Amino acid sequence: MLYYILYQWIFRTYGANSESYFYKGLNVFQYVTFRTGLATVTSLLISLFFGKYVIRKLTELKVGQEIREELSAEHQAKKGTPTMGGVLIIGSVIIATLLWGKLDSLFLWIALGATTCFAAIGFADDYIKIVKKRSLGLTGKQKLAGQLITALAVWAVLYFFTNYEWNLSIPFLKATAQTAITIIPPWLYLGFIVFILLGASNAVNLTDGLDGLASSVTFIAMSALTALTYVSSDARWAERLDLTHNPMSAELTVFCGAMVGASLGFLWYNSPPAEVFMGDVGSLAIGGALGTVAVLTKQEFLLPFIGGVFILEALSVMMQVSYFKFTRRSTGVGKRIFRQAPLHHHFQLSGWKEPKIVFRFVIIAILFALLSLSTLKLR
Repeated sequence: MLYYILYQWIFRTYGANSESYFYKGLNVFQYVTFRTGLATVTSLLISLFFGKYVIRKLTELKVGQEIREELSAEHQAKKGTPTMGGVLIIGSVIIATLLWGKLDSLFLWIALGATTCFAAIGFADDYIKIVKKRSLGLTGKQKLAGQLITALAVWAVLYFFTNYEWNLSIPFLKATAQTAITIIPPWLYLGFIVFILLGASNAVNLTDGLDGLASSVTFIAMSALTALTYVSSDARWAERLDLTHNPMSAELTVFCGAMVGASLGFLWYNSPPAEVFMGDVGSLAIGGALGTVAVLTKQEFLLPFIGGVFILEALSVMMQVSYFKFTRRSTGVGKRIFRQAPLHHHFQLSGWKEPKIVFRFVIIAILFALLSLSTLKLR
């Protein structure tokens, strides 16, 4: 919105033929990198300034976290901590993106819409947990149905309203080679989008179990995705790095930057000991945003590297459940691979202190992010 006021209207109306340095300075607002930086700072400041207010309101409304009975005593002590703090993240992202993004970008609206829908699913889940005092929230089928509808909506908008290229961008393959071997029908791509969006949203949701873990890993993953989104939307960088170039995804850089700032601002209050939890309204929305941007920018196959910690957490749950069911069918007694899943609970029950787990997972997240960026020159 401010782009149209500060650049298109003021500059073109008063400054186009002016020698004033002020009017010439407004020219920087046309650059997506500049507006991405402003969106990052704006969302950071919003989340910092309004964090205390949101926490106080959640406390007044008695929106306290319910803790599953099987979790450790360390987690039981967190019962009643304000949750649903994800509204602070999503609110900051939406406001900052609307302020600094070009609102004529359909891809930008797809990302905002998908993130909002996933946030709504998470909000309903958190609301049921709090009102009904039921730690499991929505049933699995209800949550899955909402996620499926959102993924289908993303595909439908891409199919009917854009010139989206239905090909897969595979790391380590040049664009000329991949175009010939990875074009798939749109209806088959629907299944791929469903897998990406549901997998990403649930992976972040599973990671949100320790103070500062999900928000810090989100900051790192979104920082890497911001860089990847920018280079894939810029013709010069895309050609140099053999990426699928899509100029429509340029404004997604602003959205990703806003997510970086919001997650960092939220971490101020979510760092151990946490004053507020993001809840499903935050974790599902963040995962949905990661998956949606990855699809729009053709970075689907890099997503496991960008959000490697999220993937490890999700895989630990899948392995635990699968092995338990297999051993129960074959031997009559279910066995476990980990002490408890997701993976961070395994280390917690192994004696690691919560801050140590978070810091070590952050280090791993940084390594994954650097690995994802290094693939740009390995094509």
